[in-house]
Amino acid sequence: MEEVKRGIPLLGEKMPSLEVQTTHGLKKIPEDYAGKWIVLFSHPADFTPVCTTEFVAFAKRNDKFKELNAELIGLSIDQVFSHIKWVEWIKEKIGVEIPFPIIADDMGNVSKALGMVHPGKGTNTVRAVFIIDPKGIIRLMVYYPQEVGRQIDEILRALRALQISDINKVAMPENWPNNELIHDKVIIPPPKDIVEAEKRKKVAEGYDWWFTYKSL
Repeated sequence: MEEVKRGIPLLGEKMPSLEVQTTHGLKKIPEDYAGKWIVLFSHPADFTPVCTTEFVAFAKRNDKFKELNAELIGLSIDQVFSHIKWVEWIKEKIGVEIPFPIIADDMGNVSKALGMVHPGKGTNTVRAVFIIDPKGIIRLMVYYPQEVGRQIDEILRALRALQISDINKVAMPENWPNNELIHDKVIIPPPKDIVEAEKRKKVAEGYDWWFTYKSL
């Protein structure tokens, strides 16, 4: 059997094609989600407190992700029956239904391919988040340690920022749309020559020719 590549993929790379078993049946990623954004996130293990809090938060924001043409997909190195039982437990004990599929990566192949196996933690996966665009390109990656839960609204914010950046060809400031300096405005890419730099100082709002911004 061919050894699965280990290591973290690079931003801008194509998401490797993966056929996976999920709680919603067999899926091929990213092919089954062509034309949609994907938020693929891993968790260390089922039936653990931090992961449970994260899944509840993801589930409660599922509609917000869908409004952004994005689909959530969970993952851990657990068998599918464990995922199913955990999902049932969350619905019964907490009253929240998990609407998205969870990959049963019990052989660890997906986690190895994406560099998600936590060093020194046995078979536990890290808390990784991958945002993949409609063309199957990896646009964002965030890795958290096992001990720190994610902030799901930040993942939503980053997804919105990526989409607006793509459409408007602009950059997004820290904590957009609540930046301390320019609030909800967006950053205009810097000029590429002296003529444009001089022009930019006269016509654009900003601190200098290399730091200008505008409202959308």
